[in-house]
Amino acid sequence: MTSESQFALLGKRRFLPFFVTQLLGAFNDNIFKQSLILAILYKLAVSADRHMLVNLCALLFILPFFLFSALGGQFGEKFAKDALIRAIKLAEIVIMAVGATGFVLDNLVLMLLALFAMGTHSALFGPVKYSILPQALQEQELIGGNALVEMGTFLAILAGTIGAGIMMSAADYQPLVAVAIVLVAACGYLASRQIPRAHAAMPELVLDWNIFRQSWQILRLGLGQRPSVSRSLVGNSWFWFLGAVYLTQIPAFAKEFLHGDESVVTLILTVFSVGIAMGSMLCERLSGGKVEIGLVPFGSIGLTLFGILLWWHSGGFPAGTEPYAWLAVLGQAQAWWILADIFGIGLFGGFYIVPLYALIQARTAENERARVIAANNILNALFMVISAIVSILFLSVAGFSIPELFLVVSLMNVAVNSYIFKIVPEFSMRFLVWLLGHSMYRVEHKGLEVIPEEGPAVLVCNHVSFVDSLLIGGAIRRPVRFVMYYKIYNLPVLNFIFRTAGTVPIAGRSEDLLIYDAAFKKIAEYLRNGEVVCIFPEGKLTSDGELNEFKAGVERIVEENPVPVIPMALQGLWGSFFSRDPSKGFFKRLWSRITLVAGQPLAPELAKCELLQEQVSALRGSQR
Repeated sequence: MTSESQFALLGKRRFLPFFVTQLLGAFNDNIFKQSLILAILYKLAVSADRHMLVNLCALLFILPFFLFSALGGQFGEKFAKDALIRAIKLAEIVIMAVGATGFVLDNLVLMLLALFAMGTHSALFGPVKYSILPQALQEQELIGGNALVEMGTFLAILAGTIGAGIMMSAADYQPLVAVAIVLVAACGYLASRQIPRAHAAMPELVLDWNIFRQSWQILRLGLGQRPSVSRSLVGNSWFWFLGAVYLTQIPAFAKEFLHGDESVVTLILTVFSVGIAMGSMLCERLSGGKVEIGLVPFGSIGLTLFGILLWWHSGGFPAGTEPYAWLAVLGQAQAWWILADIFGIGLFGGFYIVPLYALIQARTAENERARVIAANNILNALFMVISAIVSILFLSVAGFSIPELFLVVSLMNVAVNSYIFKIVPEFSMRFLVWLLGHSMYRVEHKGLEVIPEEGPAVLVCNHVSFVDSLLIGGAIRRPVRFVMYYKIYNLPVLNFIFRTAGTVPIAGRSEDLLIYDAAFKKIAEYLRNGEVVCIFPEGKLTSDGELNEFKAGVERIVEENPVPVIPMALQGLWGSFFSRDPSKGFFKRLWSRITLVAGQPLAPELAKCELLQEQVSALRGSQR
């Protein structure tokens, strides 16, 4: 586990040039798109309905994600990603030159053409943008890297939106916008030239130029992944559904319910974007540097809670004699509650989306990663279109107010994520593990780097409390299959967690021979599949805090499956809430500081009970 903050990545060449490239791309997208919308609404002489043209802009930008994401996924597999990014960024300069010409000449057709081309640019860039991260970063850096990307993206969107508003307020806005978009595109290309080599994952791939057939195939590829990945794609797209609802309705919400002017819209967008940025940044700290999908249910709960609170706090805002500016809005106490709700939605949105992106990257095969992310982009676009349809149905057909729409989508969030967590109970299990490790216990880790990143291994540890397996599983990046006494395995509530984690229930040979034999067969299956198995060789919880004699089961395991054995010890857990210490009391040591320490791996032929017990005892030391 790295002890560095995620901000240390900004000092590394394998990340910084890519980060700056994508940051400038998101910034430029929004400068151009927002400037075009403002030009249509306030500057250009047009005969068509202005609101219809604004909706046309949204369509032209999102349509390429349906048409060309599949092609971008193929490009991301076939070509070296660094070279592909440079080619895409070079194309951005050409596109922005067309858009700049449109602004200088007040030519709406050229502007709309450039907008469609920028949508195409983003559709091609998306798959390579996220598939390059696992090549450039170590697994423990994925959360931090994704957090920085999400933070940078939303702050760039905000800066681009505000920058467009400032430039468009000038009388001679055309040259300002034209120079800005071309200059930012050129800077993005220069930054891309510093991205280190990122090899092609599948150079032999034959490109299929039939975008409709390939889009369908890539969608099937993405949704056909293992459940944890396929449902993460759904969860990711659902986040963009929610985001599209909130961002689309914020201008009307600010005008109709807060009685504010354009500055109030900017204020709300700022609070929302800062919330997402902060949530993204906190993910790395809260996850302990690993891909912690337990944060996803945490984020989902917050999205629902603050969405409901936003509905609750939005009624009866006092109107003024004229529209409020942002400072005047802040003078109303009710506005602070509303802004806190919007900040909470953004904050928990960051907790929700960052681990999902990291999980998709970490658990997808390298030669499929870009195409799976392309499938995600197609789904994102589809869900954003559905969000527009849902908003129209509720607001125009059903006659709901905007706060009532926020309430409905918050309740829909419960239903969608309940479905995801039911199909992939690992999310719920990891949430409970994460909650335990960040509430009742403060866990320090020592020496866990000896646990191999891949391949089979057996962990042996002392057994102090009913939650030992949860604390160990929460500390180790790889999934761990625990061997556990069947009566503890069958405990109410905890049984759900144990079953979800693939725990192996075991009984004594004389107690239940069927359970005993089935346990060793399941352990052998896990080890053959290259997984990590953890056993508590004492066979029972300590009743006095001391180490019990190790049973011979661990020797049978390594004799039948010769794999490395790693001794471990839990320190300071005796006397905590879930231990059997008779004098612990209900509140005594409810928030316990404990340590999980690992020793050097032993060859299977050396893994005898006596030696393992000595090593675990030495690792535990005097801290029971």
